[in-house]
Amino acid sequence: MPKPAIAETDLYDPIKRLLEGQGYKVKGEVGAADVVACREADPPVIVELKTGFSLSLFHQATERLRITDLVYIAVPHKPGARFAASVANNLALCRRLGLGLITVDLRKGRTKVLLDPGAYRPRKSAVKNGRLLLEFTRRVGDPNPGGATRKGLVTAYRQDALRCLSFLQANGPTKASEISHRTSVEKARQIMADDHYGWFERLRIGVYALTPQGEQAVLDYGRELQRLAG
Repeated sequence: MPKPAIAETDLYDPIKRLLEGQGYKVKGEVGAADVVACREADPPVIVELKTGFSLSLFHQATERLRITDLVYIAVPHKPGARFAASVANNLALCRRLGLGLITVDLRKGRTKVLLDPGAYRPRKSAVKNGRLLLEFTRRVGDPNPGGATRKGLVTAYRQDALRCLSFLQANGPTKASEISHRTSVEKARQIMADDHYGWFERLRIGVYALTPQGEQAVLDYGRELQRLAG
């Protein structure tokens, strides 16, 4: 026989025991909240119950933050790597939203508090900040509409590769040092040697030419090449 589906109400008793063990009085379905717990003069605790992570769960939980800062979401624990990965992703989201997270092992009737509510103060990454500003500064013009897919985006690196491409298309096989000097692309040799786009072919040491893919790229990126030339 198939296992009966888990219901949100199955989570209530383990959550209630958890909170009562901490001295709270607990009641279900108070107002719009699934679980409300009160303890003397402390702020109330609200727990939203769901059988799995969902956008509506986070909508409900963040709405409860208008009532109290102590808002948790609770979901049933499931064995396996897929659930563990889901917990890790949603734990990060909870942290950013200031929500707590509880999992409930229904087979054992146990709860596990993975995160308590709290204000989120992300640590800034100087490295990522530097990369972002460097890319912004080096990129010529504004070739990509916001919201475009990542594939085929014109980055500063691609623009440097296109400068090398354009020079070879106009001048034929050339030494990398000459290309670097004439295009002002300092890393021309490395770009052509790495050949991430399949555009360049090394004919002999230090001398490069275009591949058939490179010849096609001249046509595909004609507008961007005109922009760089201007």
